[in-house]
Amino acid sequence: MTSKETTTMTLTLGATAATAAQPVGQTAPATVDDAFNTLKTYDWGTDRTLLNLIDQAIIATHGDAAARTALEKRLVGTLTGGISRSAQDYVCRKLRVIGTAQSVPALAALLPVEETSHIARYALERIPDEKAAAALRDALPKVSTKLKPGIIGSLGKRRDTKSVQAIAKLLGDSDLPVAQAAAQALALIGTSPAANQLRQFAKKAPANMKIPVADARLACAEHLLAAGQKSEAVALYKELQGNDQPAQVRAAALKGLLAATTKK
Repeated sequence: MTSKETTTMTLTLGATAATAAQPVGQTAPATVDDAFNTLKTYDWGTDRTLLNLIDQAIIATHGDAAARTALEKRLVGTLTGGISRSAQDYVCRKLRVIGTAQSVPALAALLPVEETSHIARYALERIPDEKAAAALRDALPKVSTKLKPGIIGSLGKRRDTKSVQAIAKLLGDSDLPVAQAAAQALALIGTSPAANQLRQFAKKAPANMKIPVADARLACAEHLLAAGQKSEAVALYKELQGNDQPAQVRAAALKGLLAATTKK
């Protein structure tokens, strides 16, 4: 059976299921076109049965690049069509699964908007194309203070090494959630440059950032050790055993140092 035949069969079965849920007397099988028409007026609490056809289409197009690209294009098109907030949420969730570079511009346009920023960045987190990371980096200096921690967190989850400098500049931000998010993101990135930025900031960190920065440095040491950069990890653990560190940080650093020095 060809890919096209498999897709057709799957969508037909889905249409049959959707039709069964329709009022008696409506016999025409529902189609993916019907699902996209429903999406135009979809809102929380309304019947989403037909939207299941889009879910099934995503499954059916697995392994069929052309069909999946066409489906993605249709989903992207709905984001600029004035659909409801809940419909945007649905589309972003689907693009999180099948999104590629062609989804990035539409998702990036949602990043500065408070109501849609988080659903857009969740999708961009999962799109492997470098354009998705670039969209998040570009948005960082443009979004409001309230939205910055989320964008920073998404860059951290992507372990985006190109954003280290931009994130490090926010370690000293006057908004504590932004500063803490920056430390956490650098911890997730966990590279030598990220560790160095944290090291430099630690020398001047205010009291409310000392523990978040120390925790981030411990996480960097773990990443470095896992990446085979044993000497750098050991040096970092030793720095965190200084008398200027809280007892719990020194204890964690000692545990990490013992693990690093005994690791073959």
